[in-house]
Amino acid sequence: MTPDVAAEIAKLREQIRHHDQKYYVEARPEISDLQYDRLMNRLKELEARHPELVTPDSPTQRIGDQPVSFLRPVEHRVAMLSIENTYTVEDLRKYGQRIAKLLPGEQIAWVVELKIDGVAVSVTYEHGRMVQAATRGDGRTGDDITHNMRTVIDAPLRLSDKPPAVLEVRGEVYMTNADLVRLNESQTKRGEPLYANTRNCAAGSVRLLDPRLTAQRRLRLFCHGVGYVEGLRATSHMDFLAELRRYGLPPTPHVECFDDFEAAVAHCEELIERLHELDFEVDGLVLKVNDFAQRQRLGSTSKSPRWMIAYKFEKYEATTKLMDIRVQIGKAGTITPVADLQAVELAGTVVKRASLHNADEIDRKDVRIGDTVVVEKAGKIIPHIVRVEKHERHGHSRKFVFPTHCPECGTTLVKDSGGVYIRCPNLECPAQVKERLRYFASRNAMDIEGLGDKLVDQLVATGAVRGYGDIYRLNLDTLVNLERMGQKSSENLLEAIDQSKSRGLTRLLNALSIRHVGARVAAVLAEHFHSMDRLQEASAVELAEIQEIGPAIADSVYTFLHSDFGRRTIEDLGSQGLKMSAPHAPRRAAGEIAGKTFVVTGTLEKYGRDEIEELITQLGGRAASSVSKNTDYVVAGEKAGSKLAKARELKIPVLSEREFEALLEK
Repeated sequence: MTPDVAAEIAKLREQIRHHDQKYYVEARPEISDLQYDRLMNRLKELEARHPELVTPDSPTQRIGDQPVSFLRPVEHRVAMLSIENTYTVEDLRKYGQRIAKLLPGEQIAWVVELKIDGVAVSVTYEHGRMVQAATRGDGRTGDDITHNMRTVIDAPLRLSDKPPAVLEVRGEVYMTNADLVRLNESQTKRGEPLYANTRNCAAGSVRLLDPRLTAQRRLRLFCHGVGYVEGLRATSHMDFLAELRRYGLPPTPHVECFDDFEAAVAHCEELIERLHELDFEVDGLVLKVNDFAQRQRLGSTSKSPRWMIAYKFEKYEATTKLMDIRVQIGKAGTITPVADLQAVELAGTVVKRASLHNADEIDRKDVRIGDTVVVEKAGKIIPHIVRVEKHERHGHSRKFVFPTHCPECGTTLVKDSGGVYIRCPNLECPAQVKERLRYFASRNAMDIEGLGDKLVDQLVATGAVRGYGDIYRLNLDTLVNLERMGQKSSENLLEAIDQSKSRGLTRLLNALSIRHVGARVAAVLAEHFHSMDRLQEASAVELAEIQEIGPAIADSVYTFLHSDFGRRTIEDLGSQGLKMSAPHAPRRAAGEIAGKTFVVTGTLEKYGRDEIEELITQLGGRAASSVSKNTDYVVAGEKAGSKLAKARELKIPVLSEREFEALLEK
């Protein structure tokens, strides 16, 4: 053996570890799978020639040669406690209030993490080398699974950078749905039992005595916590996760930190709607105090740390047949594929449809018409397809061919640049027209009472309405001849249409279904420009410079306003007498509404939430969704919850509805 061989082996190991981190931790691979395999094969070749140079932490040593005879017990140096659970937003907010009382006057930052539905493990590294891995067990003592953890590809055998002398990291071993599909296909071919779900398979796999079998399961690891450690530099959870990345350990993805509990709760509700994008199972979200010093002061009960809680949701699964795939067209032209299912009962309701979200999701899950699929519903999430039972695919299924042209108007479809959604760019597409008209008439937009979905369908089908302006040209003769439209209901609708002309610029901008423009962006634009004419004169650069707007929204607004469709629409609505201006915020003395930030909570008697927030905006104030130290007033109605508690904690003035009106009268 020459020194050159040892040097090449060392270099290959370093390169492979680098590419493992890029692929598994950072999700930014720098080389192809083929190039990676060539590096690994060259290392295996050299180690086979020189076995004296093989080390336990070499990337080739992922699969042990010999099974263990039994799983030894391992005592955790720091107990692996369980997490307190809650299943409702109300209980979640009560927890936030309890923690605020335990840390009076302190600003608490909250981290929101996915709760991976896997197997809890601890992995210990000494001087950067993996020395032990164990299951949670009863929290005090677990099983030694070091031999199996070495087969988990994204659990590094040797850490990068300069790790602590001793680092015990906690995490979840899990399996992706795609790998479960592949495993069950193999099980079917061998005539062996199938695995019901990813969690059970992962739980059984980490406890196998033979690591060669475990390696075939393609288990994965996400890290989310710390046990016993000597020399950790991080002082907060977000710093800790960044530190793990530097060492080559994969933290749980999609983690975000918020300055107050209410913002963290709001993020939970948003995140739940995106769970269908994940290829691994999640059974809840975890909220944690970010600061380690605050965690220390909060301490633990005998069972759970006080500084974190799991917001869980019941998950229900059912297996059914996918009968067909069709597409729906949204108001912004988005083409959404929908699965028509053989009716199946799920969480007490009969499910016949599930969203497939986009073409990429169909390809990723390899969903085909005629497949047997697993459908899941968790909490308030709409049903979605988790995976295809490919072992039951017997040649009768067929691939769905995503349309290249709009099924409604025939226009060539286009894919978002850098995105996943496919759209019909024809703004005059009848399907889009219907959806936009429905939104235009909705309460949050122009609020035209009586102009419902079925009436919109009739008006578009008969050609009476082809655009927004046609709504204002409707007459009694046209309406009374429509199905279920008598004299009185027609007169009431015409009156509601006439009243909507005075809604103002904010509501009109929201009602136009401009991409990326909702109620808040519409209010910001109206407050800044005060008239449609001034808004049309603005350049894309000027729009992008407005706080809360940015380049993407600016480009969308500018493109709409200067398109033939946009110009014709605005000109037409103007000719029908719609108000296209917003009042300038009057100059007001300190303590009044202009320039102040308000948060509205609870149920009010005279105002809907949207109405009072729009009024605040029109008078020069800002309507915020969460209470913070920057909030000036909280307007509280009946059943006000954690926002009211937060306001009192921060000593922010709280107004009743009557006190708010008194402020208006000034």
